[in-house]
Parts: sequence; structure tokens; C-alpha cells
Amino acid sequence: MIDRRPQGIYPPTEEMLAEPVPAEVQERQADSLTKVWKTKTGIRYLMSVNNSEIGKWYSLTCFGFMLLAGILALLVRVQLAYPDMQFLDADRFNQFFTMHGTAMMFLFAVPLFEAMAILLLPAFLGARDMPFPRLSSFGYWSFLIGGIFVMGSVLFDVAPNSGWFMYPPLATEAPGPGSDIWLLGLSFIEVASIAAAVELIVGVLKCRPPGMRINMMPLYAWYVLVVGGMILFAFPPLIAGDLLFELERALDWPFFDATRGGDPLLWQHLFWIFGHPEVYIVFLPSIAIAAMIVPTVAQRPIVGYSWIVLSAVGTGFLSFGLWVHHMFTTGLPNISLGFFSAASEAVVIPTGIQIFVFVATLMVGRVKISLPMLWIAGALAIFTAGGLTGVMIAIAPFDWQVHDTYFIVAHLHYTLFGGMVLPVFAGIYYFHPFFMKTYLSEKAGKWAFWLIFGGFNLTFLPMHLTGLKGMPRRVYTYPGDLGWNWLNLISTVGAFIIAVGFLIFLIDLLRPGKRKLDHRNPWRAGTLEWTDTLTGEDWGVRSIPYITSRYPLWDQPKLVERMDAGRYYLPDAPEGLRETMVTSVIDARPVQVQRVTGDAWVTLWAAVFTGAAFILPTFHMYKPAIVAGAFAIVSILYWLWTSTARKPEKEMKDVGLGLSLPTYASGASAVGWWAMWITMLGDSTAFASLIFGFFFYWTARPDFPPMGADHADGWLVALTTGAILLSWALTVGARELNRRGHVNPARLCLVAGPVLAGVAIWLLTLSVLGLSPSTHTYPATVCAIVIWVVAHAGLGILMQLYCLAGSLFGKLDPDHDADLWNVTLFWHFHVLTVLVATAVIGLAPRIL
Repeated sequence: MIDRRPQGIYPPTEEMLAEPVPAEVQERQADSLTKVWKTKTGIRYLMSVNNSEIGKWYSLTCFGFMLLAGILALLVRVQLAYPDMQFLDADRFNQFFTMHGTAMMFLFAVPLFEAMAILLLPAFLGARDMPFPRLSSFGYWSFLIGGIFVMGSVLFDVAPNSGWFMYPPLATEAPGPGSDIWLLGLSFIEVASIAAAVELIVGVLKCRPPGMRINMMPLYAWYVLVVGGMILFAFPPLIAGDLLFELERALDWPFFDATRGGDPLLWQHLFWIFGHPEVYIVFLPSIAIAAMIVPTVAQRPIVGYSWIVLSAVGTGFLSFGLWVHHMFTTGLPNISLGFFSAASEAVVIPTGIQIFVFVATLMVGRVKISLPMLWIAGALAIFTAGGLTGVMIAIAPFDWQVHDTYFIVAHLHYTLFGGMVLPVFAGIYYFHPFFMKTYLSEKAGKWAFWLIFGGFNLTFLPMHLTGLKGMPRRVYTYPGDLGWNWLNLISTVGAFIIAVGFLIFLIDLLRPGKRKLDHRNPWRAGTLEWTDTLTGEDWGVRSIPYITSRYPLWDQPKLVERMDAGRYYLPDAPEGLRETMVTSVIDARPVQVQRVTGDAWVTLWAAVFTGAAFILPTFHMYKPAIVAGAFAIVSILYWLWTSTARKPEKEMKDVGLGLSLPTYASGASAVGWWAMWITMLGDSTAFASLIFGFFFYWTARPDFPPMGADHADGWLVALTTGAILLSWALTVGARELNRRGHVNPARLCLVAGPVLAGVAIWLLTLSVLGLSPSTHTYPATVCAIVIWVVAHAGLGILMQLYCLAGSLFGKLDPDHDADLWNVTLFWHFHVLTVLVATAVIGLAPRIL
């Protein structure tokens, strides 16, 4: 076995760091980095996987969808400006407000966090790139394709029209493809969002620079970690709900049909388990931007670093206990209302701590008002107002009065605009010099701020009164004798003032001839992103630094000079490969040189075929969808085969400062293992949501399961469990045999494992053949769980065969077995899934 422990000196001494590097060596090293990381031009530019390029594409696309959503909002406000308006008919109005909410939440708010994190996080961490650049590229192309598909439906008058929350039975029984476009298009985007979350979490945990212990990370990285974890647990329940929803739409399985044992409230539970954490998924990244701007404006470290970290974690945790406050009027028991009302009030505490930390930092600092700080100040004012109305509607009796009125519309927009939109604009003005190397106009920025800030309050402040006067949400017109006329007219005028502010910002953003950046750190910030050169090299940092402070530009005076001179780690790329450094999770000790993948077309094609597999069923084109799915699998396999866990040309590499690191890692030392672990946590959350559905029906419906119902065949279910356990054992055995050098027995295990998993799929399918899922929710739920297990067993077979091919073709051997470790980890999770699933469908119905 190869010894892959780091060798040499760590941490570096001051004498080592002070040693000069000859100018000709610096030039040669910089040239090698430039050659390796150079962005391609022409049509090949679309092959880019560099985080700086993907982040820019992602951000601009998000803003494009935001502008489209804003136009839809203006058209909605025109329709509501006067009573009995006929500017839009009812169906078109419903499509427009549905797509406005859908685009703002799914195509702007969450994707923009991921876009900015992909763009900024490597710079904050002093890393060359994210650990899986092709995954970032795949996520972007998936987002673009899915977003165009969903938003494009408006042009063909087939957009979803049941609200951005798609409540059944209205949405399940809606004619036309609108509901399917929403379900399948957004499911595709949600998968891409989870992939991006996995990338970001692994990046924060494993790609920090040496010395940057977890309690020294920039606050932005902490917020990325928290929000990535929230996405991991919030999005899967919606994916599970989408699966049930589409099965009802496509196959008439009655999950939400009360006449056949279903319950529409299950959708509300699954949607809001996602939907309320999403509010904080949107809010926390914006607070992260403020957490970087405020110390810079104050010119001192943040007050209460540990407090703000704990508050961010606490906000993320509590956000998962609030979802029922969207359902106070659905007739839930009073004890449930009391619990969720208390939880809704409690989340104010960690949120307030974060705001007080900012105020305290400004009070003790030497504040110089800047344009980014103006936007932050406006954001804090608006968000505080939204938080106060949030406390009001967290009280159930008050919520009963204003639920589904324009009071809720006002609260939602005060929270999201103050908690997300304005901080994002602050971030754009603050970080624009970093990623574009130019300045935006100070004068235009102030005009944009005051128009947007004033227009926003003019639009949404009156809506509180409109709602208290009884105007319901989602009505396309109203009579003129209810006292709503002038309030709606004021809101419409305010909406157009906001639009003028956005237009000024857009003109400033896109205008040519902006003033060039004349100093690499124009705000005199203390964090690593401002070490980027004035020319913005494609390789990011010249050398990966050793960090001893939370604000290294303030506390390590010679840091930038030494980074530019190549005095730190990985100062060049003599092998012609893109590399970054992997460190330990807690104390950021160097553990590996990560060879990251370069530009490729395969991620684009994988996204196209995957998108087709999701989109074509919307039009009942199932055979082409299956073909597209097969091509997607082939594309992803090729992508993995050519990029991950490649055998290095040498096992150890001199990274500088007397330290040598391994170029290959497997097991818990490898970033791929962490990615699999994190992915399977999200996958398990989606499966747990299906199991939640089973027990929800059991507690909510007296006829679940119905008297005399047919059950899954118990013996076949038991045999399925045994076959899966054996397949899992063979996978574990293959890993251990291969590790000990017994390659041929390991290959036999990798042959037998897929056979047994295939037998398990056959047995489990036979066990439910006698059920009729369209007759009642019970057999439909059992069959949905079986579909989940069978699909994952098929994926497990594919992984086992991939490892077998790797062994046969020399990609996988006793010393290079990362793929086998990752596949074994998948099977650990899968066997737990099977044990739970078979207990639920085989044992629970007979006990219940």
C-alpha cells in the first residue's frame, strides 16, 4: 500500500516565507499557471468550467429571469390599478402571478445565492476553484434549460396558473400542460440546485487554505455552509411531493384526491417543509453579504464572530420548525398551532442577534458611508419592518384574520426585498470591482437606491391596509365600492417607480466605458478575495496562502506580496494540470493536491439530455424521454470516467515550503467521498418524505389502509430484503478484497452484486403486481415507495458495474480505489432505505 501521508514541514516558518524567489522563476511559474487555466475563446468558450466564468453566467441568467418576473409583476399591477379592469383576463392574470412568484423564488432567489457563491467562494477561501468544476457547469446549464422551459410557457399561453405553491386539487385537476411544466421543469432545476449545494458544502469543508481553521473562516463561508445544508434538507421533500404530484397527473394515482383516500394537506406539508426554510435560504446569503460589507465599512473585525455564527446555525435549524404557520387556517389541532406559533416567534431571536452584531460593529468602528452600505442600511430598515409583521402573523388568531389577504403579500415582499434583494444590490456594488475590474457609478447607484427604496415602500406599505380592509390575494379584479381603489392605484404607481430604479441600475451595469479599477483592494477590506490581481487572472490566487487570521489582509502585512511572489503553496503547474489544495475539515491541515477537471463539452450535453428526460414527458413523449435519459446516463458516465479519481503520474507532489502532498486520495480523505455522503443525506431526506406521507395518511385517514385491502406480498418483500443485503455485502467485500490485493475475487463480487440487486428488483416488482394504485391512496403510496427503491437499486447496479469496468480497464486497483469507496457508501445508505421501505410496505400494514 502506498503511504499517502503528507511529508515535510508544516506549518511553514517565517524564515521559509521570507526567502526571496528570483524574478525569472516567478515569471516562469506565472506563465505555467496562465497556460493551464486560460479560458478558451470563440465557441469553445461554452466549454468553460472555471468558477469565475460559470459564476458570471449564472448571476446574469438569474438577473435575466428576475427582470422577466418583474415585467410580469408590472402587468399584474396594471390590471389591479383600477376596479373592473380588463387589461388581462382571469386566466392570463393567473398565469402571470404564478410565473412571477415561481421565477422570483425558483429562478432568482435561490439560484442567485448559488451563482454568487460559485463566483466568490474560491476567492474567499484562497482556492483555485471549486472541487468539482464540471458539476458547477452541469448545474448552470440545467438551470438555464429548465428556466427557459418554465418561463417560455408564458409565450405559448400554457404557463401554470394555480399559484407558485400549486395547491391541489386545483393544480392536479388543471387542464393543459401548465402544472406538468411547473412540476417537471422545476424538479429538474431543484436537482441542479442540490448539486450546487453539494459542491459548495464540500468546497467550504475541504478547500480552505492551510491554517484557516473552521473558527477562522470568513463569515460568508459559514453562511454558505449553513444554507447549503438547508438546501440539502429543504429541497428533497418538495422533490418527493413533485413525484407524488406527477404520478397523480400522469397515472391517476390519488395521493391528493379525498374521494379515493388521498388528502390535499399532504402537499401543503411537503411544500411548506421546503417553502419556509426557503425564506431563510434566501435571507441568510444576503446577511452573509452584509457580514462582509459591515466590517469593511467599520474598518474593524466583526463584533461577536462566534455569536453571529451560532445565530446563523440557529436560524437554519429553527427554520425547519415553522412550516405549519402557513397552514394555521387548515383546521389543525390547537396544540399544533401553539407549538408552531411559538417556534415562529423564537426564530426572531437568532435573526435579531445577527442584526445587533452589525449595529455593534458599526458603533465601535470608524464608519465611512459608502454606496454598498447605503443599500445595506435600506435593507435592514425594510427587513426589520417585515420581521415585525412576521411576528404579528405568527400569532394564530391574527393570522386567521389576514390569511390570504394582501397583508400577507406585503409581509412577504418586505421580508424578501429587505432580506434578499437590497443586500444583493449592495453585494453587486461591493464586489463588482472584484469580478469585473471596473467601478459602477456612484451617482447612478444612489438614484437607483432611492427610487427602488421609495418605490418599494410606496408599493407595499399600502398593501397592509389593503389586506386589513379585506382584499384577498390572487383576485384579478374587484368592484369599485369596497375602499380598495386608491390603495391599489398607489401600489401600481410605486411598482413603476421601482421599475425605473431597476432600469437605471441595468443601464449602469451594462454601459461601456466604466472607470477601470485602479487598486486591487478599493474598499480596504481584510478578507482574501481582494488579493485578486487588477487583471483578474483565470487561475485566481497566484499561490495558496497560509492563513493565521480571520482578516489576513489586515493582520498579515506581507501576505499579498508573498502570494504574488509565489512564496506559498502550489505556485506553478509544471505537470500542465489544474490543481487546488484539499485540507482537513476542522483545522485545515494540508492533506492532498486535488487535480480538478478542465473545460469540456460533456457537461453541456449531459444537461441537455437530462433536461429532455424531464421535459419531454410534459408533452406525453415518453419514448423519446427514455432515449434522452439513456443518453444522459451515458454522458454522465463518460464525464465521470474521464474526470474523477484518475491515476496520477506521480503519487506525491512538492507543493512548496518544504511540503509534499499526495495527488490521490480515497475514502474519507477524498472530496468525492464527502460529496457522496452529502448527496445521500439529501436523497435520504426525500425518501423520508415519502415515508412521512405513508404515516400521514395513516394518522389523517381512517380508511388507510382500507378494510380488505390487498398488501404487498410479504414473502417476496422479505426475499427482496435478503437479496439487497447480499448485494450490499458483496460490494463491501469487493472493496476490502481489492484493498488487500485480491483483485479477481473482488471482480467476482462486482459481478455477483448486480445480479442479486437485479433479482431484488424483480422480486419487489412481483410483490406489488396485484395492487391497483389508481383505486386508493394506500396501494398508490406502496407503489410510489417501490418505485423509489427500484430506481435506487438500478442506480446501485450501474455503480457496481462502473467499478467492475474500472477494475477491468486498469482505472481501479488496490492503491487507487476511490470509486469503490464511494459506491460502497452509496450502498450503505441504500440498504438502510430498503430495510425501512420493506418494513413499511411489508410489515406495517399488517400491524396497523
